[in-house]
Amino acid sequence: MNRITAWRRRPWAGYAVVLAALAAIGVVYAGFSPQTDRAEAQSTAQAAQDLRHGQQLFNKNCASCHGLNAEGTKDAKGNPIAPSLIGVGAASVDFQVSTGRMPAMNPDAQVPRKKPIPTFDTSIKTDYEEKDKREAAEKQKAQAEKNLADLRAYIASLGGGPEVPPASAVDPAKGDVALGGKLFRTNCAQCHSFTGQGGALTGGKYAPKLSSSDVTPTQMYEAMLTGPQAMPVFNDTTLTPQDKQAIIAFLVQTREEPNPGGNGLGRIGPVSEGLVAWLVGVGLLVMAAAWITAKKPKKLKKS
Repeated sequence: MNRITAWRRRPWAGYAVVLAALAAIGVVYAGFSPQTDRAEAQSTAQAAQDLRHGQQLFNKNCASCHGLNAEGTKDAKGNPIAPSLIGVGAASVDFQVSTGRMPAMNPDAQVPRKKPIPTFDTSIKTDYEEKDKREAAEKQKAQAEKNLADLRAYIASLGGGPEVPPASAVDPAKGDVALGGKLFRTNCAQCHSFTGQGGALTGGKYAPKLSSSDVTPTQMYEAMLTGPQAMPVFNDTTLTPQDKQAIIAFLVQTREEPNPGGNGLGRIGPVSEGLVAWLVGVGLLVMAAAWITAKKPKKLKKS
């Protein structure tokens, strides 16, 4: 004990302790930093591989119209064939591809919604009872989701743009239904009708139907965020994320409401109901009146 105390009193003892502490810190850092560096390197390499895969998917499915560099294309007269995708963002790609609008087979006044091509079809059902079919469907769906994610990442790498909204932002359970109804009637009902049944626009265009279960909350949010085709853009300064979530909650609740009368008649309100009342109700009254007046009494027939 006396030797240790004497050693601690020497002038160089403090420096020795500091050097020992630094050496220990260096050993600990050297033990952990290679793992971090390897993880970062692996993550970077995986991201680069995903971008290359996304570019391959783009070249195969999109470049024929949008150009090899996504710069867009024009015909011989200078009229645009397909727009540039630089800066459109991942949300726009996700909406157009997941709804089957892209790749477009026959560009027209408006590209209709259709089943996505198998490469990007994430709506595959995986609830098969047979194990082999279920595993094959799950594998196919997982690959389609990865393909779509890689394509989104590649387009986003060309110039940024709106990102795909997180699941928490499109959860209908978290939205204010009453507020959503007011916002929908103010901003959307003029084209999509009061119950989201859609409607005709000018120039051969139309507002698509929103009451179908095929239209997911994510697609609703992305449509408001990016303004596809004839739809205006409702960015976060026009409609906040909470406003968009409220509109989604209103639409989801509306599509789940039952029809008290048994038949919704298109659920477009008093127009269809009044038409049915006139044609059926008044028509039956007219037919009944005609039948009564056409039947002559027996006494009049004998005379």
